[in-house]
Amino acid sequence: MFIFAKLFSFQMKGKGPAFTKRRLRSSYFTSIISISLVLFLIGLMGLLVLNAKSLSDYVKESLNLSIILEDNAKEVEIRRLQKNLDASNFVKSTEYISKEEAANELKNELGEDFINFLGYNPLLAAIDVYLYAPYANTDSIAAIESTLREYSLIKEIYYHESLIHLINENIRKINFVILIFSGLLFLIALTLINNTIRISVYAKRFLINTMQLVGATRSFIRKPFLKRSTMHGIIAGLVAILLILGVLYFAQKEFQEIMKLQNLETLVFLFSSVILLGILFNYISTFFAVNKYLRMEEDDLYY
Repeated sequence: MFIFAKLFSFQMKGKGPAFTKRRLRSSYFTSIISISLVLFLIGLMGLLVLNAKSLSDYVKESLNLSIILEDNAKEVEIRRLQKNLDASNFVKSTEYISKEEAANELKNELGEDFINFLGYNPLLAAIDVYLYAPYANTDSIAAIESTLREYSLIKEIYYHESLIHLINENIRKINFVILIFSGLLFLIALTLINNTIRISVYAKRFLINTMQLVGATRSFIRKPFLKRSTMHGIIAGLVAILLILGVLYFAQKEFQEIMKLQNLETLVFLFSSVILLGILFNYISTFFAVNKYLRMEEDDLYY
């Protein structure tokens, strides 16, 4: 066994005529970078998948329905209604807009004082209601609307029915596309990593054959390949994580509101998965690639 170890060490360190240290380092560097880029793409897609629900919920919960109140509604009745709404299981938050506040907002939008022109304030007080994401669909809102109609101080309930329907339909389509694209990317990534590993092992096929000729067992031959491949998977995963962190850093400056949806648990899970996938992909691809040349006849190594 000592002779086998010396032979493998001699070849792997580049002291043999076919392998130099420079070529080995270049091969390892190219392999790690290639796998890192693939894991980086998987990580970005994983980040999108893990945050797809949070993003869709964020969009849905930014929609609101406006409850227009009667002109003679008393302040105490309005506050009681708002408290009842806040206590409802379908309401995330409410915002009361008085007649004066509504008039000021319209003044700013129009750029002129329409009250002086009309002689009175025609606007009514309202309560903007923001729903939880599961209730932000046309069917749920219709049921909520029928319940709210029972309040006598409510004059009208207004919401963009077509917009809400369109957003929900688009979110469903986008989630489906993301799911399909993620599956395709995963298969492509697996193929790319497998090909990269196979090329790396192909360069050492004569070393594998030489060790077999001197009596080395298959497990003995595989062990250093699998060990090095596992280390490369860890390094590639760490490089991919650094690239993802760089993307998140720059995205933080441009999309601050959306980036607030990120949480530590999701990132830890994502980064752990990236490293684990790097190790698994490398280990499995190396195992099968080495086995291929262990079973190959010497004459076939030249083709």
